[in-house]
Amino acid sequence: MPYAGSLTGLFRNQTFRMLWMASLASNFGGLVQAVGAAWMMTELTSSESMVALVQTSITLPIMIFSLIAGVFADNFDRRKVMLVAQGFMLVVSVILTILALEGFLSPWLLLSFTFLIGCGTALHNPSWQASMGDIVTRDELPAAVSLNSMGFNIMRSVGPAAGGAIVAIAGAAAAFAVNAASYVAIIAALFRWHPSLPPNSLPREPFGIAFQAGLRYVAMSPNLMKVILRGFLFGVSAVALQALLPIVTRENLGGDAFIFGVLLGCFGFGAVVGALTNAELRSRFHNENITRIGFTGFAVSTFTIAVSPYLIVSAVALLLAGACWVVSLSLFNVTMQMSTPRWVVGRALALYQTGVFGGMAAGSWLWGAVSESFGTNSALTGAAIVLLFGAAIGRWAPLPDFGQLNLDPLNRFTEPPLRLDLTQRSGPIMIMIDYDIAQENVQEFLAVMTLRRRIRIRDGAQQWALLRNLENPDIWTESYHVPTWVEYVRHNQRRTQADAEVTERLLALHKGPTPLHVQRMIERQTVTPHDDMPRLREEAP
Repeated sequence: MPYAGSLTGLFRNQTFRMLWMASLASNFGGLVQAVGAAWMMTELTSSESMVALVQTSITLPIMIFSLIAGVFADNFDRRKVMLVAQGFMLVVSVILTILALEGFLSPWLLLSFTFLIGCGTALHNPSWQASMGDIVTRDELPAAVSLNSMGFNIMRSVGPAAGGAIVAIAGAAAAFAVNAASYVAIIAALFRWHPSLPPNSLPREPFGIAFQAGLRYVAMSPNLMKVILRGFLFGVSAVALQALLPIVTRENLGGDAFIFGVLLGCFGFGAVVGALTNAELRSRFHNENITRIGFTGFAVSTFTIAVSPYLIVSAVALLLAGACWVVSLSLFNVTMQMSTPRWVVGRALALYQTGVFGGMAAGSWLWGAVSESFGTNSALTGAAIVLLFGAAIGRWAPLPDFGQLNLDPLNRFTEPPLRLDLTQRSGPIMIMIDYDIAQENVQEFLAVMTLRRRIRIRDGAQQWALLRNLENPDIWTESYHVPTWVEYVRHNQRRTQADAEVTERLLALHKGPTPLHVQRMIERQTVTPHDDMPRLREEAP
């Protein structure tokens, strides 16, 4: 799809346009606040590791709380979750501004407030990113993610420079005040947005079950694991440039807060260029090739800044770094969204963010410690080497291309009429499905059953097993458990259009004169396992 056409179509979407423009103001404030916090830390302490910890304090909460936020995104009204997150960050930013004005901030208190703002970001991000699929069509989703990246980086190209000017003229407290005011636009836009949510007859998943379901789905999806791995490697290495840039500006280039902001602006401008070229790159290259370009380009930029004493050379290197940053991260994000059904997309994105921002948090601390012990140039050189390793690892764990899988709900399941009176919490439930398979088709049947097993477990089945009848070897029985009847219904509603191919292959292999025989049973024990097991041991020969 041509990028320009997608851009025009998306901006005709009033909801997308309203939220996108509101996010510009919010992103601007966040970037101004980041400049203020980073530069204030250089004034509060001479410790290079403390300066790098500013970046850690922002990214660490996203690593810790993203999966929890992903559960909220998939089980609650995403609009309300975002309103809570934005309101929380507004309150924290107002308090931070007051403390800065009164001169009460210490290095650790500043880190505490940036950590709290990071907590709000962690709560907001999965709902915001998952909401893109509620606002635009699947075909428009890559363009929507690129436009969000472009919007953020448009602000990155002007926000840091503006932040540097604000800090230089009025101090860090003014930067914090600008950030507090920036939340008003996004809060107002969220109040105006009233999404139409699909009806759901099932009760909300309990938090613990939903948490486990998200982990299980991603763990049983090899392609998603590859994206998370590459995202982690990119985060842990690429963050060194942003974490140490205040020190590079002050020591290598002899700059002040304004020069720091200008350099961040160069990074942001490069990111805008990267966002504009995303569609063209995706149409010409495989995802793995784009990923290698992103890793390698960022490595070249990082090493250049490590060895260059010239402002203009560093500025050009930051342009390249910004382009590689947005090309890589937006590609990871789109791959996650395009490879995940809607029922679990918030949790999948949250796990991806946990990997990326966990890498950033660890990398900020790691490269800060290396910088303090061996020098900033050595830390940046080490980060460049790790980036090259991240490019090379694609030989063994290549990033998948966007599949053409239809991940819309299959919607073929009809809850069967039951003669036994059950509640939704009744269980455990055991399912047994009989297949009649000719001997010449056994190998193909087993291969398809391997796919079926992964799908079953991915969607919530437990204790999956495949049994063969000893008296009639053509009869095979698939069995699995689910904890309750409602979990059985939910398990079947998670089936996607793409999963139908496996079912159709199994039906084609089944040679019986009647359709598949499905038995749904509830487990009941006449004696407790504690009483039963000793008796069985005594009777054993």
